[in-house]
Amino acid sequence: KKARRNIGALPKRLPRCEQVLEPEATACPCCQGQLHKIGEDVSEVLDIIPAILRVLRTIRPKYGCRSCTDGVVQAKVLPRLIESGMASTALVSHVVVSKFAWYLPLYRQVQILAGQGIQLDRATLAGWVRRAAWWLKSLYELQLRTIQSAARVFCDETPMPVLDPGRHRTRICQ
Repeated sequence: KKARRNIGALPKRLPRCEQVLEPEATACPCCQGQLHKIGEDVSEVLDIIPAILRVLRTIRPKYGCRSCTDGVVQAKVLPRLIESGMASTALVSHVVVSKFAWYLPLYRQVQILAGQGIQLDRATLAGWVRRAAWWLKSLYELQLRTIQSAARVFCDETPMPVLDPGRHRTRICQ
């Protein structure tokens, strides 16, 4: 049978970034006359832009009155998921989703961040996950009450590999 390959059938919904490569000269090599476009060859390749780590700086200017000493005004600090922490809500969400949706353990996430120049300890990421769980506890309790109030409960018993530190290998859980 002929191999089924996806050559040239990339989804139309993906954004396209066009790069036009013009020849160095558009004069005829024989008579030096001006060449005109008679067609073009188009090729498409699937590309990826890796996650971008960036620093969000929040600047809160202070304004003071020149005629008195009590008139200082400044905007309030925006609330954060982890107060006085260095992680944004988006970063904590990324760590939690990577851990629970994509089964990427924290030690591997630490290695990925180290490859991008960010040195963090696994305990730091564990603290972020713990704090996110604290914020999501009320949602979990509501979901549990909703499930338990149903007449029947169905579940997904998909096998999933889980690290078993005592055995130094993985075991299959559901």
